[in-house]
Amino acid sequence: MPLERKVDRPIILGIVGDSASGKTTLTAGIAQILGPDRVACLCSDDYHSLTRAERRARGLTALDPAANHLDIAAQHLRLLRDGQPVLKPLYDHTRGTHEAPVYMPPRDYIIVEGLLAYASRDLRDCFDVKVYLEPQEDLRVKWKLKRDTTERGYTAEEVMESLDHRRADSAEFIQPQRTFADIVVQFYPPQGHSEETGAHLNVRHTLRPTLPHPDLTPVLDAGAKSGLRLDLKRDTDGKPVDVFEIPGDLDDRRAKAMEDLLWNLIPEAQHLRENVGTFTDQENRQAMSHPLALSQLLITYHMVKAALGHHAI
Repeated sequence: MPLERKVDRPIILGIVGDSASGKTTLTAGIAQILGPDRVACLCSDDYHSLTRAERRARGLTALDPAANHLDIAAQHLRLLRDGQPVLKPLYDHTRGTHEAPVYMPPRDYIIVEGLLAYASRDLRDCFDVKVYLEPQEDLRVKWKLKRDTTERGYTAEEVMESLDHRRADSAEFIQPQRTFADIVVQFYPPQGHSEETGAHLNVRHTLRPTLPHPDLTPVLDAGAKSGLRLDLKRDTDGKPVDVFEIPGDLDDRRAKAMEDLLWNLIPEAQHLRENVGTFTDQENRQAMSHPLALSQLLITYHMVKAALGHHAI
């Protein structure tokens, strides 16, 4: 049965994090659940105002708001939110240049992923759900090395030099956006397995009270023996938050039970059930991650509920 929407405009999800933090993988999975024909995916990095060569000449990095048209990005999100199409810029990460803009019509759901989507109040006001990704730093470095050397033509030495060059801007411009997120998602290797970079990573969800999160009691009861945990803790700013831990060693049977329980929390979206949690591993093979699948479902829950008018802004 199709979802009976109560909100007559696109629902907008933000996924923000530093370079190679997993934004594109998470975005692709959520879009697959919601239905690719109903989702428009927008990369806020397309709004870089300078080419790579121009940034280098001016001593700027792509993480600096001064090297981005954030005002135009906010204008485009407002237009999409109002049901209007936009002519979206396009940035080629391989060549570091601007390409011809792309016509983008609004769809039921819009997912915005990138470096600076929460960097201005105008941008933040456009989102119904805001997610921030902060994988363990050693893990992010491994992901960035793999991506930039295999997909973007960099050498390992160039990637490490770039990380060093961008570290100060990351601390100044990227990491402060964490405070605006409704959900902070952190993937990290299990204890004693620092080499793990894929399917068996643990994931920690910091759930802030800015959204009405689902009652996870049935999930926790069913997963008690598999390491699922929900704890009340203090966030980095001292405010109370719920922290939901999903272990990377969930077996298929328990993971399937967890996914079924999460789907039962959004009965309006049963028609969206598809295989979730797939990603490309370090050897460029398609792999399945249960923590990733559960993370995608938890975020999809909020998108569906926002469309039903439960907490849309």
